[in-house]
Amino acid sequence: MLASDRQLPVSGGPEKRAYVRDIFTAIAPTYDRLNRIISFRLDQGWRRYAVARLGWERAPEGIYLDLCAGTLDLAATLATRPGFRGRVIGADFVRRMLELGRHKAGGLTPVSADALELPFGDEAFDGAMVGWGVRNLVDLEAGLAEAARVLKPGARLVILEMALPRQRLIRSGFQFYFRRILPLVGWLISRHRTAYAWLPESARVFPAPPQLARAMEAQGFINVGYELLMGGVCALHIGTKRER
Repeated sequence: MLASDRQLPVSGGPEKRAYVRDIFTAIAPTYDRLNRIISFRLDQGWRRYAVARLGWERAPEGIYLDLCAGTLDLAATLATRPGFRGRVIGADFVRRMLELGRHKAGGLTPVSADALELPFGDEAFDGAMVGWGVRNLVDLEAGLAEAARVLKPGARLVILEMALPRQRLIRSGFQFYFRRILPLVGWLISRHRTAYAWLPESARVFPAPPQLARAMEAQGFINVGYELLMGGVCALHIGTKRER
């Protein structure tokens, strides 16, 4: 039997931080496989689209940050783009995830680090991206502020995150799949009792795209906007760090 959603520490604090680290360490070996299965392989196209919106072409030899990098799928997507000659640093506080993904492409540098306390200097990166990671942060505002700190003025931050479809019929079907089918499939493959109940529950309490956009603006990002993908099950957020 799967654990009840009510037991999951979605509200934040040290308990959430420890839980997130523990579940992602546990499911690391099956993480990529399950991503393909539960998204019907759409996750790969969404990553390519996020990289396309990053604007890396203006600094193809630059240094880019994949924040909450996991198994470095998003980092590898950028590193293997034709014409890209820079470096991608993948930062995550789950070391096992980084170890499994470090050989996916050349030009990747995995760094074990907490997104709220990045070990990088101010204005170190030419761009940053996050793939389905900001809802796992203990403090969203602090995470966005830290991302802004390490970005150069004029650099972009691109965020992929789950969303709830607006259209009623799509929303009903998505919620049934998200809350009933996905946790069962996740449990059958990963054998982890709560990891794939965490996904829908953490998404349920996470700010909707308009609220996330306002949170980005509050941390100094300009030209902030978002696009809803596949009927609104996923959202792509873009913001630019304000020039001096």
